[in-house]
Amino acid sequence: MIIPLFVALALAVAAPVVGQGVPKIAPAVIDNNLEVVGDPLAADQVKTRMFIAVDVNGHGPYRFLVDSGADRSVVGVGLAEQLALPEGRAVKLQGMAGSARVATVRIDALRLGASTIANIAAPALPERYLGAQGIVGIDALVDQRLLLDFDKKTIIVQDARRPEPVSGGDEIVVVAHRRNGQLILTAASVAGFPIYAVIDTGSEVTMGNLALQARVFGTRRPPPSRPVVLTSVTGQTLTANLATLPSIKIGGLDLAGVNVAFADAPPFRLFGLEKSPALLIGTDVLEVFRRVALDFRGRRVRFTLRRGG
Repeated sequence: MIIPLFVALALAVAAPVVGQGVPKIAPAVIDNNLEVVGDPLAADQVKTRMFIAVDVNGHGPYRFLVDSGADRSVVGVGLAEQLALPEGRAVKLQGMAGSARVATVRIDALRLGASTIANIAAPALPERYLGAQGIVGIDALVDQRLLLDFDKKTIIVQDARRPEPVSGGDEIVVVAHRRNGQLILTAASVAGFPIYAVIDTGSEVTMGNLALQARVFGTRRPPPSRPVVLTSVTGQTLTANLATLPSIKIGGLDLAGVNVAFADAPPFRLFGLEKSPALLIGTDVLEVFRRVALDFRGRRVRFTLRRGG
């Protein structure tokens, strides 16, 4: 049985890095000095993905998906036409299931809470594939701290240049590495094997590459799995094999029996991770935590444990 699933995208215009080797996994760095404060924005959840209300060029609010796996912010074609956003040059867009050449539009000001991001060249895609009126990507988050609260269903966006207060509690803070704009975690492992992990808030499905599948299950005997069809916001589809990993460890917390869709997805090549065991961690795993905070400027990710967890 083929099960259709929706996946947003790891979205970029740049081509994959060629001839640049992946460095050895460095020891994880734990940092307990990160806090996110600011005005909470009401967030809706379709299953587990998080949406916020944003203003575009002073109009709105509009419902945008927050996607930490997307290099570029995206606007829906219908919204772009409604606001008469000026067209830009066409770009080659790399999505979860493949690449496509799409038109861009210019956004003068994208407002998220108290933060405003200026001069964004946003690809325009049909709303039926986005599941929203647009996507907030890393180009709008690079100088921000982003807090996703899965209990309260709120998102807080704060200028990361503001001082961050020290906080305590049941929290694990991991220092990440930046690659192609993404926060790459090394404080992660699967079945005892160190891996790379990318936080992808735009996907409801956690994905693993074929290098991870071979490392955990071996190459001769594939794991028990079932096919799933993943649909990217570009409208393209990718067939993956859904299997259960025995355990995933993130920053010291063990998660058992995690379902992962394995495929040779283009984002792994884009991030230079196709030959190293790696995961794109979706909101199906992130919702295990009470809160997840991403500091793109400070290159840190905070995981807040659920009480009693």
